[in-house]
Amino acid sequence: MELRECKKCLLLQSGDEDNHKLVQQYIAKIKPEEKCDGAIYAQRLEICKNCDNLISGSCIKCGCYVEFRAAFKNKKCPDTKLKKW
Repeated sequence: MELRECKKCLLLQSGDEDNHKLVQQYIAKIKPEEKCDGAIYAQRLEICKNCDNLISGSCIKCGCYVEFRAAFKNKKCPDTKLKKW
């Protein structure tokens, strides 16, 4: 799959299979007590997919991969003006 800039796409949809696999490996290593539950995670990703700050799986507000940031209980949306989660 070809890597392309994709607004409102997560890593896999943007064609970045290598980083998607890497992020999934990092998520698997998060301690259970630090990880949010699956329903909250899915809700956060849906919000991110509809955000203008998402480009090719990364948040332009902080530079993170949203799939990784959204997996943590204690992380918040990095948009300081419009915190979405």
